[in-house]
Amino acid sequence: MSAVTDFTRWLSTEFTAANTGLEGAYFAAGQEIVYDDHDLDQRKRALRDDGATLVTRIGTTSTDNPYDLLGAVGLYLAACRRHEVDAPEAAQAVAGRLGLALGVAPRFVFAHLSTHNPAARTFTDLPDEQLFIDHNGLGVLAYQRAAAALRRIPSVTTALAAALYDEALAALDAVLAANRALAESLDPDRFFLNVRPYFKPHVVVGTEYRGANAGDFAAVNEIDLALGLCDLGDPFYQRILAEKYPYVPPEDQPRLRTPPADLLALVERDGTHAERYLAVCRAHGAAYAFHHHRLVVPFLARPAESMPPDRRARLTASGPPLDVVLATLSRLVDLRAARDRPGTASERVRAVTGTGPG
Repeated sequence: MSAVTDFTRWLSTEFTAANTGLEGAYFAAGQEIVYDDHDLDQRKRALRDDGATLVTRIGTTSTDNPYDLLGAVGLYLAACRRHEVDAPEAAQAVAGRLGLALGVAPRFVFAHLSTHNPAARTFTDLPDEQLFIDHNGLGVLAYQRAAAALRRIPSVTTALAAALYDEALAALDAVLAANRALAESLDPDRFFLNVRPYFKPHVVVGTEYRGANAGDFAAVNEIDLALGLCDLGDPFYQRILAEKYPYVPPEDQPRLRTPPADLLALVERDGTHAERYLAVCRAHGAAYAFHHHRLVVPFLARPAESMPPDRRARLTASGPPLDVVLATLSRLVDLRAARDRPGTASERVRAVTGTGPG
């Protein structure tokens, strides 16, 4: 077998089993990680060493799907970070080479667990990890359907535009449904202790890269900009896009570089489909607000309150302290829900239709 085949076989068998066993021990102790346990420490080091042997054998081997291989190596590096054992630099260098060739961050991202995961890889066999991946993945697909529908509106007839607005609305309703299903089925403790830690920032050949985020796709930003809810001239939103760029799949990067047509400008021009436009705005805001208030806050912010201060400072996948991340996400809720402020979509639409998204 080739070096790549050997590694990916290990990733789907021994790797998953080792992580699952360690997570069981952590959960039984009620801790994110257990230190100074001889048996557990041996198992952590064995996972690191076995994986490093296989990854370093890959070296500069060519592959038909380098993005998939980056995800595979990235899962191994993220597991080393999760168990707090340093992956050898030779193994990190394989990810570094792949990321550089692809023009993306040299680590796994959420696409590698969802939309770009033909091998159905996971870190563990835990049902809550699969729930997290599946429901977030369904949300991603729905956002992509909505963005695709909105993208076509400026180039079709008025009658077809109505159908596309309706497609976008149905897709955004599906985002909300996926979020609701996740909120109702995911165990907060299992997520916080045994799923979230794999998504943390980690170092690759001397540079720290922030963690994986289920929102690391272009579609949600295409929707923001197409609806006029966010503005490329806004320094805050520019930072959001620039920070996100290396973490989206390669085919999404051009969509972050090229803004979509401004559908709000079309509504302002003659009022055509204003009510459909507003319905899509409301659905977009509702889906994101639900995600923030029913997923981020109860599954991340509240459990963090019981953590020791030193671990709380390194809690988030995004890198910055939790309060900074929550403030950024709250600002995005305001933008996507078109809170009634000067310069937001609510003011512009009200001038045309006498109503607003909220």
